[in-house]
Formats: sequence, structure tokens, C-alpha cells
Amino acid sequence: MDTIADKYISGLKRAYYNAKGKDIWDHFENIKHGASQEDLDKLKAACPNISNALINLLQYVDGTYWRTYGDEDIAFTLLGSDLSKRRYYLLSSQQILENQDDAPYNYQDYLDGEYDGVDIDEKILKNAKDLNWLHFSDCTNNGGTSQLYIDYSPSEKGTIGQVVRFLHDPNEFEVIANSFDAYLQMLIDYEFHFIREDNLD
Repeated sequence: MDTIADKYISGLKRAYYNAKGKDIWDHFENIKHGASQEDLDKLKAACPNISNALINLLQYVDGTYWRTYGDEDIAFTLLGSDLSKRRYYLLSSQQILENQDDAPYNYQDYLDGEYDGVDIDEKILKNAKDLNWLHFSDCTNNGGTSQLYIDYSPSEKGTIGQVVRFLHDPNEFEVIANSFDAYLQMLIDYEFHFIREDNLD
């Protein structure tokens, strides 16, 4: 039985092909490889609640954010969000481990009220030091304007495992799906709207 990750990957491949990106996709599939079992075990040990769907994606490809495969560095759009004009990379298993505690540091000033005009979803905990977020994706402009997280420390109105999208300028923290599975299904339902002929790498 296909997993949601399998369904997502096959749909994304079709989206690339339909956008005249067959050569780009085929080259990607030819050089990429999945995360090692050792790295996945480290990730599971550090993040016991990690989504099986995210593990499945990492088993397929161990990151697409300036990731070296063989003698080639790739920066490949694998993910999207609720925003059709934003494209995202998948971080590698090692990058996820290295970044797992970055949210409290990165967003303390935003969540603690140091900046005006920050839009924070009511499902998100506003006390930055108590955040338990898993950073799994950066926007394709080297992460500068948007990042995606799985949230294991929601507010009372949220859901453990919900997916949070941070957007810079305007500064916004938005829950875009109640789980990682639901996040992938959302992108499938949106027909991979972030993949278009005019924006392929």
C-alpha cells in the first residue's frame, strides 16, 4: 500500500513533467539517494515523535537544500506551502538535527512582542523558550523569507504535530496543516501549484 509520501512523490513527478521539467526531474532522480539508516536512527532518537511521512520522504531523498550527491550540489524544489509563489527545499536528516533547537533562538523577539505587526496564529504557543519545533524546510531563496516547522508544542487551541509556516515581511506565523500527512495532502490537493513552467530551477 502506498504511503502519503509515495503518493506525494508520484504526484510531484507528474507536476514536473507537466511543467516541461522532465529533464530536471529525471536528473534529480538519477543522482539523489535517501538518508542512511544511521542518520534516520539519530533523527528518531532526537525526535521520537517525528512524522513517519517525513521519514519516508527522507528515505527517498536526504535533502534538497544545497545538498551534495556524488560530485554535484543540488538545490531542488521538493515542497510548497499554502502560498503558491513560495517554493521550498527539504532539509537533509543532518540539517534537521543541526537545526532542531533553532526556533526559540530565531523567533524569540517575534513571539515575545519585541516587534509590532507580527501575525501569530492562535494555535501557536507565544512563549518562545517553550517551543519544540522541528525545522524541516527552507524557502528557495536560501530560507530568507520563509521556513516550515512541525510543532510539538502547540497552544491549547492547536494540535501536536501541526505544520507552521513562518513568513518574513510581513512577519507571520501560520498553522497551515494539522499534521505532516495533512500538509502533504494539502499540496496534492492544490495540484502542486508551486511547480510551474516559468519557475523551474
